[in-house]
Amino acid sequence: MIGNLSEEMLDLVLETLPVQISVLDADDRVAGWNKHATRIFKRPEAVLGRDVKDCHPKKSLDKVQTLLREMKAGTRDKAGFWIDLALEPGGEKHKILIEYFALRSADGRYLGCVECSQEISDIQALRGEKRLLD
Repeated sequence: MIGNLSEEMLDLVLETLPVQISVLDADDRVAGWNKHATRIFKRPEAVLGRDVKDCHPKKSLDKVQTLLREMKAGTRDKAGFWIDLALEPGGEKHKILIEYFALRSADGRYLGCVECSQEISDIQALRGEKRLLD
């Protein structure tokens, strides 16, 4: 990042962007997340420090572990998928984009992973152009 943001400014950026992030450290432990109160995939604060395998549904766990192994090995830097999900019981389904990105030091050492989740139904509906302040 170019520039020097204060901790307050960085926190505001992370809470303002329309994406939810979860961060894992190099040992696959949950280091933190943003948008605590409004998350699509809610979790209790007790999850902090836990192994990620204790935080995913069993049906997707093997895929998450494969993805993390590949990131650690340096054979993968990102992965993405999307699902249709009702955000409230019995509610309308929304398109959710979920992407994983390896976090690497300047010398390429694996430091962890960031998971980004975003509701993209409005993005999918975009057509044509809309210019600033139109």
